[in-house]
Amino acid sequence: MRYLRPLPATISDGPRLAGGWMRFDRVEICERDRRPVIVPVGDLPDAELTPLIAPRPPLCGIPMDRPSIMGILNVTPDSFSDGGLFVHPDAARTQADAMSRADILDIGGESTRPGAAEVSAAVEIERVHPVIAALRGRALSIDTRKAPVAQAAVAAGAVLVNDVSAMIFDADMAATIAASGAAVCLMHAQGAPETMQDDPRYADVALDVYDALASRVDAAVAAGIPRDRIMVDPGIGFGKTQDHNLDLLRRIALFHGLGLPILLGASRKRFIGAIGSAPQAADRMPGTLAVTLAAVAQGVQMHRVHDVTAVAQGIALWREVGGYDGPVWN
Repeated sequence: MRYLRPLPATISDGPRLAGGWMRFDRVEICERDRRPVIVPVGDLPDAELTPLIAPRPPLCGIPMDRPSIMGILNVTPDSFSDGGLFVHPDAARTQADAMSRADILDIGGESTRPGAAEVSAAVEIERVHPVIAALRGRALSIDTRKAPVAQAAVAAGAVLVNDVSAMIFDADMAATIAASGAAVCLMHAQGAPETMQDDPRYADVALDVYDALASRVDAAVAAGIPRDRIMVDPGIGFGKTQDHNLDLLRRIALFHGLGLPILLGASRKRFIGAIGSAPQAADRMPGTLAVTLAAVAQGVQMHRVHDVTAVAQGIALWREVGGYDGPVWN
C-alpha cells in the first residue's frame, strides 16, 4: 500500500489540500520497508489525488476550509491539567464564556490521562448532563467512550461524539451514533488509559495509526454513519512515546489521505513539557501553540486546546504573516 504525504508548494501554485488553505505541489510516497520518494503532484493517478484535494464539507456546521478550535472543558476531578476546576455547572459556564472564540466545546466527564481509572456511565452522565444543559445553544461535543453517555449527551444538545477508543471500547457506540444523527471523531489509542503508556510499540507509528484509523472509518460507515459526519484524530499521547508523538506531528499530513477532516489533540501534553522545560501542565501554552501552528501549516482542520484565546490569537497572526491562502473569517 502507498501512503501519501502532501508537501507544501514551493511557489503559490498547486492544488488546495482538502479544499482548504494549504497548497501542495509534491507528495512523499511512503511504503512499508521502502525508502520514501518524492514526486510531483501531477504524477499521481486520480484515484490517489482525489482524497487529498476533495473539499471537506462543514462538520457540525463548522467550516473545514479554515483552521478551527475545539475548547476543552473537563468536568472531572482528576484530568491531568484542569481536574476539579470546572465540576460545578457555574464554574463550567464561566470557563465556557472564557472560551468564546472556540468553534465547539468538548465536554468530558471521565479522565483518560495515562493511568486513569474507568468510571461508570452513570457517574459520567451525572457529571456532564448539567453542564451540557447549562451550555445549550453552544456547539458542544461529548468526550466519551460509552454509548449511554453519548446518547444522553446528544439528547441534551451535543452534536459531536469524541471517542478516544474509536468506538472499540463500547460495542454499542457505532449504532448509537448512527441513530443519533451526531458526528463522531475517531481517535487512535493503543491500549486503555490505565496501561497505554507502559510499553507502546509500532513498526512505523504513522503508517500503523493510519491503517488503524482507516479500519475504524470503515467500521463507522458500515454501521450507518455517513463519511461527512466523521473526523479522525491520530491520538497524540495515547499509547505513544515522545518519539512516536513527534513522528506523528511531523507527518500528520499523511492522514489527509483518509479523505476526512483531522483533529489534533496535543494541548499541554507531557511531551511538550519535557521538550519545553515546563513540568506544570498549565505552563505549556507556548509549546501547545507551536505544535498547533506546525499542524495548521500541514492543513490540519481542528485543534483541541485548553488555551482557546491564546491559540486563536496565534492562528490569527499566522494567517496574516504565514502561508495562509484560504477564506477570510472573523
